[in-house]
Amino acid sequence: MKNLHLKIVAFTLVGIAGLLMWHKVANLGLPLTPEEETGIWTVEARLALQTDGGPTQVAFMIPRDPSGLNVLGEDFVSGRFGLARESDAVNRRALWTARRVDGQQTLYYRLQVADAPDEAPEAIAGAQPAFPPVPDYAEPYGSAAFTVLEEVRQESADIASFARRLLLRYYSDNPDEHVQVLRSGIDGERAHIENVIHILAGARIPARTAHVLHLQDGMRRGELEPYLEVHDGSSWIPFDPQTGQRGYDEEMLVWYRGEAPLVEVSGGRVADIGFSASRTFRAVVQVAQQRAEHMGSRVLDFSLFALPVDIQNVYHTLMLVPLGALVVVLVRNVVGISTFGTFMPVLIALAFRETQLLWGIALFSTVVALGLAFRFYLERLKLLLVPRLAAVLVVVVLLIMALSILSHHLGLERGLSVALFPMVILAMTIERMSVVWEENGPRTAITQGLGSLLVAVLGYLLMNYEPLAHLVFVFPESLLLVLAVILLMGRYSGYRLTELWRFRMFFRDRKDQA
Repeated sequence: MKNLHLKIVAFTLVGIAGLLMWHKVANLGLPLTPEEETGIWTVEARLALQTDGGPTQVAFMIPRDPSGLNVLGEDFVSGRFGLARESDAVNRRALWTARRVDGQQTLYYRLQVADAPDEAPEAIAGAQPAFPPVPDYAEPYGSAAFTVLEEVRQESADIASFARRLLLRYYSDNPDEHVQVLRSGIDGERAHIENVIHILAGARIPARTAHVLHLQDGMRRGELEPYLEVHDGSSWIPFDPQTGQRGYDEEMLVWYRGEAPLVEVSGGRVADIGFSASRTFRAVVQVAQQRAEHMGSRVLDFSLFALPVDIQNVYHTLMLVPLGALVVVLVRNVVGISTFGTFMPVLIALAFRETQLLWGIALFSTVVALGLAFRFYLERLKLLLVPRLAAVLVVVVLLIMALSILSHHLGLERGLSVALFPMVILAMTIERMSVVWEENGPRTAITQGLGSLLVAVLGYLLMNYEPLAHLVFVFPESLLLVLAVILLMGRYSGYRLTELWRFRMFFRDRKDQA
């Protein structure tokens, strides 16, 4: 009877988790496994403003029919501002206005786009624009421009090849004297694109700047990159200015086109602009949200998908920590392997996800070994506990810095990831290992150290398993199952596997006697 209450709590947690997961799968269509081939990008722009206290108007460029992507929906978080949208033949803008606002204000724009079944097109339909007039170039810029244009014309067959040859020549690592004159005094990638457009006007070729966002899963501080689009008489052809490659990549979102600024503010100023992106799955976002709206269910309103994208990216990692804790419980209570602390192996396992496993083990072992040698030296100085821990922490930071610098000079770029290890945990590990070494001997200290490393490796393998990571993020209630297992293991009082091996002779004798 003493375990009845605990069993009721555990099975109640299992029942709640099972019902919620069944509802999401059966009624809303959430998938139990990741389906990356039908990915959906959630892109969010965040505008931080500092207003003057009077009337404020914010004009912000937003995407209009991005090439190669299907728009599923968009949302605006306007706060105390009114919202309007306007568009022309090329761009769209969001207009936020307020009569009187003061202090810092934050505006959000969120866009959901799905991967198109076909590849991104190499040309964008558009009416023939007016041919630009030939600029009145100043010298020696004009002579250099016409010389380059004439030489490029001789090496090309049409407008597309003309533009590509010009880009390759303009962005060459070893530019000739004419290109050096054209690039002189130009600073910034956007300024270089505008300069190329100015040069193309000398050949009366219409061109414009496209501002694109390179989509990356987990991106939290993205920026727009300038691209070049040239009209060939029937459509706009995009080019990567650095490489001259034609077309956009599949994971590029064209935000807007033209020379206008991204944001214009009256009655205040822009304090910060940031773009974040996260990739999910078609069934997770599109189908499930549509079904939930149709059914009147608000389950997804309280899911992780309702959070800002940058916060979602944090929870992609945070939701894996309980899995690591479960590994620690099983290894310590069932297997019987000792570790330094409970959560230290979990944090080391999280660091392994960034450093990769083999490099992580090598770097962790190196820092702990060197730090332990310094800790034994400190023992001779007879320091108090807090100053000793602080000294070990300082040495750990210096060791990490030294390993990063050494790895960089040796060309081992993966070694730079040693900085991802939690420094306080490393310092506490060194201190704990030295105390165990002194009290119980080196064998016990090394055994517990290897045990901690083994648990960290097992935690890494579990947390790095993509289907499981997908499951706990899409179904956060699945952590109730983990909690139920941990609670039940809290009352486990049977033999551990290491004890069965330790007392194997005793069990063998009893078996022979029987």
